[in-house]
Amino acid sequence: MSGLRVIPTWRYGQERLYVCLADGRNIAWYDRESGRVNLIGDGHRDDVLHALDPFLTGPVTVGPPPVPTPAELARLTLRPDDDLAPNRPGEAHLIALDRDPGPAHRLRPDPRRRALAAERQAGQALDRLDGAGWHALHSIPLPGGDRIHHLAIGPGGLFAVHALYARRQRVRIGDPQVALGRRAPQPLLRRVRSDADRASYALTAEVRPVLALVGPAEMAVTVPPREVRVLTDAELDAALARLGGVLKPADVEALHAMARDRNTWLRV
Repeated sequence: MSGLRVIPTWRYGQERLYVCLADGRNIAWYDRESGRVNLIGDGHRDDVLHALDPFLTGPVTVGPPPVPTPAELARLTLRPDDDLAPNRPGEAHLIALDRDPGPAHRLRPDPRRRALAAERQAGQALDRLDGAGWHALHSIPLPGGDRIHHLAIGPGGLFAVHALYARRQRVRIGDPQVALGRRAPQPLLRRVRSDADRASYALTAEVRPVLALVGPAEMAVTVPPREVRVLTDAELDAALARLGGVLKPADVEALHAMARDRNTWLRV
């Protein structure tokens, strides 16, 4: 058969190569990550493999498309406006700063920009876990105007991560108080635990709280925090990557499909 075209596309962050007929109909696609060629019908197998030959990066399996899992079906039926997966780290701050950038010249740095920098740094660390079977969601809106900065879902379980800008500052932690530099302590760990509790209620699964300190010069713990894990942004991804044995891959996908739906969070 002549006239087959190979068209690269991106879907949900993964590259796929579609094989199309001259009239534009798809007859197969190649998923590099899984090493699988999915055929729609059996009549064009040899022609499809011949067209894809320059693009194949190793051994492949060939067959009909797999039956969608319940998590995949839930994702496919999710309205784009309700899908939280595309949210960038610090999405809420990005929107707020776009609407109201504030004065061009300030005596002190805009605290929103510091908060944005912290969430970006922590979010980038969590996104690096993607290849290890983890998913990260960012800037999850909650009723009442609150947000969960980040939610990590993977083999080690579920974690609600709160990012705190601490660049070149000494951090003192005495549960529930957290103090930056010479500032007065604030009961931040109550907020961190509350975010995890609300996420647990929404997802009907245990969600553990994490405080991610971004760029601290020093950390001193006077009273060990109850339940809350305190990590720096430099160790966040490695610390979570070492955890496992809590969730199976199918459970990770099902919880991710549930968590990315904005409607999941309306009842918390």
